[in-house]
Order: sequence, then C-alpha cells, then structure tokens
Amino acid sequence: MADSSFDVVNKVDKMEADNAVNQAQKELETRYDFKGVGASVDWSGEKLLLKASSEERVKAVLDVLQTKFIKRGFSLKTLDVGDPYASGKEYRIEASLKEGIDQPSAKKLTKLIRDEGPKSVKAQIQGDELRVSSKSRDDLQATMALLKSADVDVDLQFVNRR
Repeated sequence: MADSSFDVVNKVDKMEADNAVNQAQKELETRYDFKGVGASVDWSGEKLLLKASSEERVKAVLDVLQTKFIKRGFSLKTLDVGDPYASGKEYRIEASLKEGIDQPSAKKLTKLIRDEGPKSVKAQIQGDELRVSSKSRDDLQATMALLKSADVDVDLQFVNRR
C-alpha cells in the first residue's frame, strides 16, 4: 500500500485580506473617535501602512484592523506588525502578511514530529511547505493534532491529503 501524506502550509487569501482592510477603513471613516485624527489603513505594495495623529490612535487603528482580520477567519500569527514610529506630524505602523513556512520554523516542526510524533511518520521540507507522510492514516491524524497544539509563530493549514 502506498504512503498517505499531507502538506503543512501557511497561505493567506489575498482577497479576504483586502476585504478585511476595506472593512477596517470603512469603520475608521464612520467611527466618532477617529474623526479628525487622520486615521487610515492602506496597502503600500505588499505591506499595510497604518496612520494616525498620535501613538495611541495608531494603536487603536491596529486594534480595529486585527478585529477585522479575526472576523474574516485569519490568525493573528499571519500579521507581522512593527512598532509605531513618528513620521512628520503623524504616527505610523507597518504590518505585513507572513506567507509560507520559514526555514527555522520548518526545522522546528520536523524536529517536533521526529521527537514527539508517531515513529512511522516522516516529514520533509519542500521549499516553504512541509510534506508529512506515513503508511498509517491514524498516525497522520495524530501528527495533525500534535501540530495544531504546537506553539509555533506560524499559522498552519493542512492541504493535499492523500
């Protein structure tokens, strides 16, 4: 019997992220506490740029954005948020979306599978994703549960189950 397998990936749906940003922008335009503070959320290339007139207001803008991302089904692990900094008369925060599993996280996951997972399970790094295979589907289910409970700074999704 052939090996069963699945891939562990970290993918972000760009359209859903864009919808979350648009919803956050609409809320910023309509909320009374954001009137006259120049609060905005915009895409600047691949990054998100949050602006407001004070450091507290730009942190509140970030809170609104994170709320919209959560409502759209995103994990906050996909957002890589920088610190607030002054730029002229306004404060800014740059945030970007993390996509793919970086090399240190992939190595940490393969070590976790090797140490704590079922013995028949093999994991190999393929670019920015991880392929996990085994002869037993029950072992693969156990490995999925192990990875879901793992404390990693990457949002994990499981695809290509065979």
